[in-house]
Amino acid sequence: MPKIVLKVELDFIEKIISRYPAGVKLDELLTIDEMRLSQRTLQRRLNMLIEQGRVIILGKGASSKYQTSLSAAPPYGVFQIPLTMESRSIRDYVNQPLENRHSVKYNRQFLDTYHPNETYYLSHSIREHLKVIGNHPTSVPIAGTYARKILNHLLIDLSWNSSRLEGNEYSLLETERLLDFGEKSDNKSIADTQMILNHKAAIEFLVASAEDITYDRSTILNLHALLSDNLLSNAAACGRLRHIPVAIAKTTYSPLSIPQLIDECFQQILAVACKIHDPFEQAFFVMVHLPYLQPFEDVNKRVSRLSANISLIRNNLSPLSFVDVPEKAYVDGILGVYELNRIDLLRDIFVWAYERSAARYTTARQVLGEPDPFRLKYREQFIELIGAIVRDCLNVKESIHYIQTWIESHIQETDRARFREITEIELLNLHAGNMARFRLKPLEFETWHQQYK
Repeated sequence: MPKIVLKVELDFIEKIISRYPAGVKLDELLTIDEMRLSQRTLQRRLNMLIEQGRVIILGKGASSKYQTSLSAAPPYGVFQIPLTMESRSIRDYVNQPLENRHSVKYNRQFLDTYHPNETYYLSHSIREHLKVIGNHPTSVPIAGTYARKILNHLLIDLSWNSSRLEGNEYSLLETERLLDFGEKSDNKSIADTQMILNHKAAIEFLVASAEDITYDRSTILNLHALLSDNLLSNAAACGRLRHIPVAIAKTTYSPLSIPQLIDECFQQILAVACKIHDPFEQAFFVMVHLPYLQPFEDVNKRVSRLSANISLIRNNLSPLSFVDVPEKAYVDGILGVYELNRIDLLRDIFVWAYERSAARYTTARQVLGEPDPFRLKYREQFIELIGAIVRDCLNVKESIHYIQTWIESHIQETDRARFREITEIELLNLHAGNMARFRLKPLEFETWHQQYK
């Protein structure tokens, strides 16, 4: 069959399937008048669409349905994260209902088959790309030098973003007030406040100890103790490997339950990580295997995210602060590891996240970067909102409440979280040298600035 005819057929079948957001059975497709293909031919075409990542199968056997990838999993909010075909297939699979996904247990072979400096989760081209954008040459080759220079920014960025990925409801402004002035938000839970403060303590530990820490047992256990402080029902579990089974919500994956095997695999993960030469491969390896093992009763993903920064901080590279990473994207990537032992989706998110984190800490990149379409779309709204805050001389607490109320009445729901984040960043960085961007007069800015902090 000529290629052009085959392409037309595949496009046509995909279009037909897209009419059924919940999926469509094979026999139902055959009854459609426009579908003038035999069952055997149609089955072959469907298999080709599946191989290309354009269609997925829901369920098994006679009850299985076909569904287009687009209908299976929408884009991650306002962010168009570049995904490979393999990543899209993972995303489609983990977005199926639980009953359509296979129950799986911890697969020791997934770890055993990784050989440091021979096996690579990140290709050579990806590692070189990350090295270029993350490198910050310093005349003082002391581990952690770069992280200390940007510590204030890092504390807020990483504490807020890592906590946000856990469902923490603190805003960026509230996080800044808590970390800089110890000012707790009255309308947030004690657990959310504790989570933010624990991140601060853990990040300070990593930066202050950069010359001494590595992927060893003491470092990771202490990191867990700091991140889980006052958050576990069993206080004795802080900084200790678990001795009880755990279940993870919204997944078909069951972690190891035998304490001896947990300890054994934990030591193996650390031993392998220490042998990896490339700092980015090290970072990503622990982001994959620590949460997969679930060595602690809770707080495993937080430990993995901060552990990923150990190799970056030690090598004076831009840290990974998870700026802009959608919670849904991160969770999908982790589920791909849990249920399929496939790292493609988490890898694509890791690379995208590092690019944004590195840009945040590189002045030249920020100045020369491409315009943000989202900021352009809401340019006038940013000017209006920030102008109102300044002209009304609102302090931090008043600003937080005003921003929330204003956004609810002016911004569409899908864009509110991103809009709020940008507004808070702009307020944190507003000064006499850039106030004209928001059509503010010097007297208006000075009057507001004197009492804002």
